[in-house]
Amino acid sequence: MKIGPVDNPAAVTPTSADRKAAPEPVAAAEPSARVQLSSQVALSSTDASRADFDAEKVERIAQAIRDGRFQIDAEAIADKLIANAQELLPKTH
Repeated sequence: MKIGPVDNPAAVTPTSADRKAAPEPVAAAEPSARVQLSSQVALSSTDASRADFDAEKVERIAQAIRDGRFQIDAEAIADKLIANAQELLPKTH
């Protein structure tokens, strides 16, 4: 998938000859855009997110990842993806 204008030279895949050439220096990154929420949005989003956010669970998962103990259940993820897709698809009878 290409993102950006088609005439963007950065989006072109380099040829094998280009890859063998000496690497070009990387230009400095552009500063990030600044985003500021209104006070009304900030208040409504914090109230809703507090009910769904479990800081202790997040810390347990983060610690398991750091320790190398976190195991991904691919079957459970696939089941959830299928269930979510079925909710979005129109039902045909």
